[in-house]
Amino acid sequence: MSTSPAAIILAAGKSTRMKSELPKVLHKVCGKPMIEHVLDAVRQTGVSKIVVVVGHKAEQVSGALDHHDDVEFALQEEQKGTGHAVMMAEVALRDHTGPVLVLAGDTPLLRGDSLKGLLDEQQQNNAACVVGTAVTANNAGLGRIVRDDSGKFLRIVEHKDASPEELLIEEINTGCFAFDGPELFNALKELRPENQQAEYYLTDCAEILLKQGKTVLAADRLDIQEAMGVNTQDQLAEVEGVMKQRKAG
Repeated sequence: MSTSPAAIILAAGKSTRMKSELPKVLHKVCGKPMIEHVLDAVRQTGVSKIVVVVGHKAEQVSGALDHHDDVEFALQEEQKGTGHAVMMAEVALRDHTGPVLVLAGDTPLLRGDSLKGLLDEQQQNNAACVVGTAVTANNAGLGRIVRDDSGKFLRIVEHKDASPEELLIEEINTGCFAFDGPELFNALKELRPENQQAEYYLTDCAEILLKQGKTVLAADRLDIQEAMGVNTQDQLAEVEGVMKQRKAG
């Protein structure tokens, strides 16, 4: 049984908008594959195990990363959503009782300090789930964090499903989560693909756990740059520019 943190990195998706035969997470940012930057940030949190979920061109992605002793791979043969991808990692973490970070492999600007902050929130509050958030006025297309009048987390609402009032919310879901490991996999069993895409959404786990009476928090621990995912060549160039600015200090 392992009680130290583990991490699941989602790297199974097929991104046609990159217009490239190379798997998205292997596109380079400042000289190395973007998923390597995510691995660097994760290692700064003291994780004991990293599970990378591969799917599209799985052998190419795993082949590029299999020199890392702390990385294991889980295969998502069919892409049925983020929740389904995390389900594929359960076997690799069957003996894990500690916290689990869940992150996207296409977010190379993540910082280790921010991820450590999510884990600290989870541990200090004995939370089943901590949703990593950021605040931005440029919130178009992003999931909003809905809180009650006292500031407690209620749910994540996707842009397309948001009411006019919810569209004004500037706190957004970054796609970074810190879960209690056993609570995560219990919640995944309750997921249903009841949406237009017929996919299993990881974001639904937060609401499932909340309805079960578990502690679910939304923590503004990241900046909006860290949440920048790469889906196009233009976004790749933008992320590279930000990283160069960081390195320049």
